[in-house]
Amino acid sequence: MSVEKLFSLTELNKPADWTNLTGMAKKHVPIIEAPSKVKANEPFVVKIKIGGIDGVEHPNTLSHWINWVTLYAGERLISRVEFGSELSDKYVVTLNVTLNQTATLRAQEFCNLHGVWEGKTKKVTVE
Repeated sequence: MSVEKLFSLTELNKPADWTNLTGMAKKHVPIIEAPSKVKANEPFVVKIKIGGIDGVEHPNTLSHWINWVTLYAGERLISRVEFGSELSDKYVVTLNVTLNQTATLRAQEFCNLHGVWEGKTKKVTVE
């Protein structure tokens, strides 16, 4: 009998099948909301929400919380936001971003008990 690995503390956690997410993935993956097309060098809003898929929210207690979320354009770090335990509400971040060329946005988050998780990427075309 094989046991499915739910998460890794030492490797990046990223769902292999987005149509059949585990409960662990539903509460940990960062979800990026951003426009598909933007104008070069003009600010636009990127919203990142951690988990909450199908109503499965991540806990926020002194013993179990999301420590930080990062946003990248390709391999380039755009922003990192840190959360305090018990002080954040549903882990939502809104950022103003400016791009000068088309980029693929990706977000990662760190759970103090379940490691680093990455969600789906979002391509933003710069016109």
